[in-house]
Amino acid sequence: MKKTQTGFTLIELAIVLVIIGLLLGGVLKGQELINSAKVKNMATDFKNIQVYIYGYQDKFRALPGDDRLASTHVTGGTNATTGGALGNGVIEGAYNSVTVTDEAALFWQHVRLAGLAAGPTSTGDANYFPTNADGGRIGVSSVAGNTAIEVLPTVGGISGAFIICSEGVLGKFAKQLDTALDDGNTQTGSVRVVTAGAKTIGLTNVQTLDSNPYVVCMAF
Repeated sequence: MKKTQTGFTLIELAIVLVIIGLLLGGVLKGQELINSAKVKNMATDFKNIQVYIYGYQDKFRALPGDDRLASTHVTGGTNATTGGALGNGVIEGAYNSVTVTDEAALFWQHVRLAGLAAGPTSTGDANYFPTNADGGRIGVSSVAGNTAIEVLPTVGGISGAFIICSEGVLGKFAKQLDTALDDGNTQTGSVRVVTAGAKTIGLTNVQTLDSNPYVVCMAF
């Protein structure tokens, strides 16, 4: 007796392929939306820090971290004892300092106690230092007082009183950040991409590869 062999018809195969295509398209679109949201979140970090500085200055006539009257301006505030001279108009210390007595480190306590930013106000809290959407450290200091990355205006053409740096940013996101915040070129303008561990901005051009992590810095 001859056995009849069954299989999929062309219509059935076409339907399956269409469904697979829709599923793949949905996954890719979903990933694109996640990435877009991540970049927007990082861009917001850069914008918010500027608001924190100007808001604190407007309220107390001093810079957060550098405020020599922080202990009286904000309840529970700590005056910096390392990283520079208090009240000299410079947020001194590395943007990524983990020394909780540095001005750049106490910046976060001061703006949070002033009601400008959310987050732990105790420097001993495990989540005290803020991170970006990829989990990299983000921080700020004055250009003149930053000991982590030196800004060379005469070489790199970057200028500003303060510098915000965000670590561990993938190259593809760094490029999108530059487009959203600056001129779209990661080696010109106020936003620059720096190789992790680099000490200067402006000496050499950095080839920004999509899958490599970088430090994104913005001067203002």
